[in-house]
Amino acid sequence: MCGYTGFTNFIDNSNIVIENMMNRIRHRGPDADGKYIDGDIALGHRRLSIIDVTSQGDQPLYNEDKSMVLVFNGEIYNFMDIRKKLIDAGHKFRTNTDSEVLIHGYEEYGAELLNMLRGMFSFVIWDKNKKELFGARDFFGIKPFYYAQMNKTFMFGSEIKSFLEHPDFKKELNTSALENYLTFQYSPTNETFFENVYKLPPAHYLIHKDGKTVIKRYWDVKFDADEKPQLNDWVKEISDVFHDSVKAHKIADVEVGSFLSSGVDSSYVAAIADVDKTFTVGFGKDEKYNEIGWAKEFSKAIGKENNSKVISPEEYWGNISKIQYHMDEPLADPSAIALYFVCNIASKKLKVVLSGEGADEIFGGYNVYSDPDGTAYDRLPRAIKRGIGNIAQKLPAKRGVNFFVRKGKDVEERFIGNAYMFTPEQRKALLKIKTKAPDPMEITKPFYDNVKGKDDVTKMQYLDLHLWMAGDILLKADKMSMANSLELRVPFLDKQVMSLAQRIPRRYRVSHTASSNGDTPYITKYAMRLAAKKDTPSQTAKTAAKKKLGFPVPIRVWLKEDKYYNIVRSYFENESSKKFFNTELLVKLLDEHRDSKADNSRKIWTVFIFLIWYQVYFENNGTYLTNL
Repeated sequence: MCGYTGFTNFIDNSNIVIENMMNRIRHRGPDADGKYIDGDIALGHRRLSIIDVTSQGDQPLYNEDKSMVLVFNGEIYNFMDIRKKLIDAGHKFRTNTDSEVLIHGYEEYGAELLNMLRGMFSFVIWDKNKKELFGARDFFGIKPFYYAQMNKTFMFGSEIKSFLEHPDFKKELNTSALENYLTFQYSPTNETFFENVYKLPPAHYLIHKDGKTVIKRYWDVKFDADEKPQLNDWVKEISDVFHDSVKAHKIADVEVGSFLSSGVDSSYVAAIADVDKTFTVGFGKDEKYNEIGWAKEFSKAIGKENNSKVISPEEYWGNISKIQYHMDEPLADPSAIALYFVCNIASKKLKVVLSGEGADEIFGGYNVYSDPDGTAYDRLPRAIKRGIGNIAQKLPAKRGVNFFVRKGKDVEERFIGNAYMFTPEQRKALLKIKTKAPDPMEITKPFYDNVKGKDDVTKMQYLDLHLWMAGDILLKADKMSMANSLELRVPFLDKQVMSLAQRIPRRYRVSHTASSNGDTPYITKYAMRLAAKKDTPSQTAKTAAKKKLGFPVPIRVWLKEDKYYNIVRSYFENESSKKFFNTELLVKLLDEHRDSKADNSRKIWTVFIFLIWYQVYFENNGTYLTNL
């Protein structure tokens, strides 16, 4: 696991600039650094040594005649198989790293190499002879890839913050990203919060030559249910494929550990990974916010050492600024900060951890996926539901009314992902500024168009796989682990696992009727939970039925306390806030929450996190505060 940065070279002091850019991302690779500079390009790399930890694995790496140069971030788990094919084809290897198969593989296969890979990756290859840059990002977007064209310079890298050091970088706020963020809680398009800085989408590659950039998709998820196998067949196949994925994800020349919450995903990973150490964090003593006791019990049952930490409110709030610095873009997911701390305690013991991200999107695990067809009301004719919904929409919003509003809409109209903070009307009222942000349904429509004719659960999963997972789940996983110089691996997000999961019928992903031999019915991740139960020690098998908590954070409680209420209010009323927001509406949200008139905690947090991020990058020039 590493980080890289670079630019097409039209400046005189490129050696100093690339060094400064590399220093910005030193946390991604403290073990070694390297660079390549010529009259056309500058490449910089920071290395975290995982496979072939000797200096021969340092990057950049070259092909035999040094006409091609590689910088790479990630892991290729099937590199030995690809390496053998390349050696048979006559390629000469200088190292034992997984990285080197990319440069020889690109020589041999071109972009077709990408579909041969099994792993997580983001990399660029510079072809000196063609004066052409090839860059690619993995299937799910586990590893980041940012780029920008400014003046004559094309910049690219693992983190946007490295671009701040380039003299051609023009730092401007993308206000459309701000408006989108207020609804999604993350930036949902390929644009970023920095004007003219973009994300290469997952499963895409780019070619940059002569100042022009061409971007192409090379892979996509294809849900196509196979109705023939029985439930037990699917359970066995999930078990076999996931065992194989975990084995592949453990390939390393250093120790590997595992994160552990009380949910089935991380428990499943930890139970079969046979690692020595698990890692857990929590808040206070309330079981709603603290899973440490359960994790210790589970770890003891599987014979592993659990390392844990109770995060104090002071620690949590004291690191918000640092975390938004590392995130590059504001992310209003409160669990990102909890993830930072579990990465931090793990990094004191080892360099690599396994985690359970991706299981919900792939196997149908979110509670919201049980909403379609979950009640008798769903079986009413669509016209009746829409009529009732239109009437309900005119009434004051509350729980019972919201049910009829929601059920009166098609999934394409109501579901944008696992977070829906401010409606388009609410965000327009909140913002002082005018932006060119599209309506949320304009953003989601291309994804829904790709799964026309599929059932609603499949549509929701497909959307989450492309937006929520890449924009929220994997963003925080990469940035929080790398902030602590830790490699985080996600065995659920594996091509082989996805190839299986996309064939599982809906009734074995999300089911309202299935039961397990008289046990409590599993509604979400049905087949996967049975596989986990099969592979989990009997005394801990209850985890298969446990409701998902994730990293629960008590922000709704904290925001009612004077100390934290006052911190947030001070940001809501500062000069930066007044540039963008109607601040009296922000204070109203805050006061209503403190007075228990409404739970506005997530909306408050969304705006507050943006203001912290803006302070870091636009008021403090890319430096974070040690306290708020």
